[in-house]
Amino acid sequence: MALEAFIFDVDGTLAETEELHRAAFNQAFSEAGLNWHWTEDDYENLLKVTGGKERILAHAKFIGVTTIDPAPLHRRKTALYNEMLRAGALPLRPGVETLIRFARATGLKLAIATTTSRENIQTLLDVTLGTDARGWFQAMCTGEDVTVKKPDPEVYQLALERLGLSPSSCLAFEDTRNGILAARGAGLEVIVTPSRYSTSEDFSGATGVIPTLEFKHLEPFLGTYGVKLRASI
Repeated sequence: MALEAFIFDVDGTLAETEELHRAAFNQAFSEAGLNWHWTEDDYENLLKVTGGKERILAHAKFIGVTTIDPAPLHRRKTALYNEMLRAGALPLRPGVETLIRFARATGLKLAIATTTSRENIQTLLDVTLGTDARGWFQAMCTGEDVTVKKPDPEVYQLALERLGLSPSSCLAFEDTRNGILAARGAGLEVIVTPSRYSTSEDFSGATGVIPTLEFKHLEPFLGTYGVKLRASI
């Protein structure tokens, strides 16, 4: 079947956002008077749990804390993350902008399927592609839109429903094992570009594992759909 849409994960796939998330978590903990500090090793382990509030609860359980409300902590963390994102120059990963513009130029639909919040996505798009980019995506499905997060396929199933397309006509882009399981669970083929925190994960089940979404790496996979990439986009 002809390819009709690209569906993107966000954190780690569109951009290497996780260190900014970690810094925002740590600042939120400090402001709340918690003696918590997530190191890079801590965060790598916590990323196996999808969702910010879920990671807070996982950490609390690990250290034996049973009475904590993750919601206000996560709200403050989200506000801090967005402030940091607006203040800094966090780039998209190599090839991402060109691929998105290629899709727009050739009539392919675009969608997002992520566990992060809509605010985080919008800010990332605003600071990297401009505010118009919010309207480039025919479906923007977030952790706020589903009852169960990745590796459950619900967010991808929702994206397909909103696009009005079958799994066989879409291609997903991910960076983690949980993302692969979610995409494959929805019947999608998935290309993986490992990110800073996911390089040691198991990527079996992916259609391809490539270092970046640059055309030189994507061409062998998109060629099977009859898609001819153009570097001039």
